Amino acid sequence: MRRRVGIGAIDHKKATESKFKEKGSELASEQLRTLSENMETFRGKLEEFATNYRHEIRKNAQFRRQFQEMCASVGVDPLASSKGFWAEKLGVGDFYYELGVQIIEICMASSHRNGGIISLEELRQRLVRSRNRARKDEITSDDILRAVAKLKSLGSGFAALSLGDGRYIIQSVPGELTMDHARILEAAQQNGGYVTVKFLMDNMKWDMARTERAIEHLMKEGIAWVDLATPDRTPTYWFPALFQQM
Repeated sequence: MRRRVGIGAIDHKKATESKFKEKGSELASEQLRTLSENMETFRGKLEEFATNYRHEIRKNAQFRRQFQEMCASVGVDPLASSKGFWAEKLGVGDFYYELGVQIIEICMASSHRNGGIISLEELRQRLVRSRNRARKDEITSDDILRAVAKLKSLGSGFAALSLGDGRYIIQSVPGELTMDHARILEAAQQNGGYVTVKFLMDNMKWDMARTERAIEHLMKEGIAWVDLATPDRTPTYWFPALFQQM
């Protein structure tokens, strides 16, 4: 008899657990359905908002950034395609595609001088001068970084490299810069645009072989230029990308 009671209790417990699981699944499904409906409603409102404030989004950089952040909060990428609602109704995709083309043109025109590495600030200033001949819209560093991110997805060699403190350089040639190359560029940025082998060895705590190997690569790519006419005849390596051309 006790055995039967034990089996009955186990069966009852299993049935209860099954009901709890079933109820939990129902609640989860209902919450997911409600969340999906809310997200669709929000996206609809976002499209309505974008249509009503199309001009401000294209012309006002701060407004444009806030709009991008709203889109990101609901998983919408207005730059994902040149077709569809965002391109046809809003044109924000066209804004960044057009900006991307202009970035490519400027980088190609200056690559003979800087080896395909240009500071974000110099690129922004060149874009502003170029675009303001025909229009008066504002271009920010955030706009450029977003456009470069889209160019990078095309596998075109474009990438933004952070130098710290909100500073970036834009790479427009194929090939990855290693962390050593990035650290040299950051050191040069902080040292007036140039470095020496001894300066790097002292500050990075690298040996001579590692230092010279990194410098030689930057020289080979045209990113660094060497000055041998120093007073003490110590080779000094300059980085044209770190100088803004006015």
